[in-house]
Amino acid sequence: MREDVGGVTTSLHRPTTDSSRSGPVRYDSFEWQEQPPSNGVPRNAWGRQSRRRSRWHRPYTFLLVVLDLLSTIGASWIASSLEKARAGLNQSWLFLDGTELFNFFAYIVLPLGWLVLLWTNGTYDRRYLGLGSEEFKRVVRTSVTVVAAVSLLAFATKADLSRGTVATVSVSALFLIVTGRVIARQILHVARRRTGHGAHRMVLVGTLPEALEVYTAVTRSPAAGLIPVAIHLTDGFSAARGIETPVPVYAGRDVLSLVREVGADTIAVCGSASAEPGELRRLAWQLEGTGVDLVVAPQLTDIAGPRVHIRPIEGLPLLHVEEPTLSGPGWLVKNLMDRVAAGLGLLVISPILAFIALGIRLSDPGPVFFRQTRVGHDGRTFRVWKFRTMYVDAEERKATLAELNETDGMLFKMKQDPRIFSFGSKLRATSMDELPQLINVLRGEMSLVGPRPLPADDGDYLGDVRRRLLVRPGMTGLWQVSGRSELSWDEAVRLDLYYVDNWSLTYDLSILWRTIWVVLKRKGAY
Repeated sequence: MREDVGGVTTSLHRPTTDSSRSGPVRYDSFEWQEQPPSNGVPRNAWGRQSRRRSRWHRPYTFLLVVLDLLSTIGASWIASSLEKARAGLNQSWLFLDGTELFNFFAYIVLPLGWLVLLWTNGTYDRRYLGLGSEEFKRVVRTSVTVVAAVSLLAFATKADLSRGTVATVSVSALFLIVTGRVIARQILHVARRRTGHGAHRMVLVGTLPEALEVYTAVTRSPAAGLIPVAIHLTDGFSAARGIETPVPVYAGRDVLSLVREVGADTIAVCGSASAEPGELRRLAWQLEGTGVDLVVAPQLTDIAGPRVHIRPIEGLPLLHVEEPTLSGPGWLVKNLMDRVAAGLGLLVISPILAFIALGIRLSDPGPVFFRQTRVGHDGRTFRVWKFRTMYVDAEERKATLAELNETDGMLFKMKQDPRIFSFGSKLRATSMDELPQLINVLRGEMSLVGPRPLPADDGDYLGDVRRRLLVRPGMTGLWQVSGRSELSWDEAVRLDLYYVDNWSLTYDLSILWRTIWVVLKRKGAY
């Protein structure tokens, strides 16, 4: 017998009233409502309880609506101002030859229509908000739909509508909407990291190794807003005996009553627990109308969404995992972008490179550049270009400092390395010592984005590590935007392999954008 529970919204607090009392049990940030048990039969559409929405979602959605409305109105104002400036006092450019009518369509009809299309395209769906690129893809799709609709309407009514006006409105609105949503997302991420608001509390159901693997995955990114608060073991307490766990462990409990007790709003079924015939379906039935989300975490980690597709066959949802895309038009564009950007970059920053070279020569006599053999694409070796930041005898002194190494794995790192001269430490803090690697990018030995190049004198790269050699190493990558020298060797390898398995041109552009902020913050650089 399972106990059914009521609607719940996200909270990080314990109940403020006794949970044994009848009626609603109120929490600091959510409320349980007793509901009749669900038997899996569809409820009457008129009497169906509205689905619970996390309270963070309502104000956040309202904020997005306001920002989107202001963005579309602002885009119309920008287009109107530009056209007036171009046409002067002659306002014959206004479609339908009427200023008042133009203003009505530009500042009322178009913004409201844009909001409706944003809503129908799911840009306010909480599943896509706060993380990932799907939200922005839907915003772009909406903008294309608006342009097509306006163009079709103008053609059907033979309206005298300037094509420049349409282009200005669409581009401006898209830019303003995306910018507003990026800012709103950053605010949400800060709130999740610092206060826990806007997060979902999860109960992990499965064996202990499976649950701990999911725990590690979801807690890597606090911005995702997923907070595991309990583990419910499917194989009994004996499996967890003597093992320290980050959250309380339960076994032999009714899952729904446990969710109510710990104040969770999400059940995550991990790994093999989702394979029990009929159990997952019956659990989904019992959650109907309760407001508790059900997610399934299969034993498939570090594989991004574009490679995973669900293809139902006779009611059996098969999870298809596609091969990584390491060839094709996108890969050619990446190579072309690397070469062009490297060439232009070297030309533009050549005065900066000359200034740095002078600073190095004045700081310590010796060569300006440091050349070291690294392992590249398909195991081929090359010599990487870097500005020298250490004294000329640094390699000889390395052996005496080996026991002071502050990292594991194949790299040697010290936060206070005595071999680095003063000007060199400034170059490392700003990552400017790596600018000469543009030469390696121009020669096709490296890429702008990719796994970090590792020394070639540490032996062969075997096992999982060797897989990172399927692509060219990069000047920046996931390791750089995720902590750099602060990462352990295992975490750095995991990030490199994740990049290889989930590469896309959009992903590269995202990493390049994140690199700018990481370099400015000097995160993990020493």
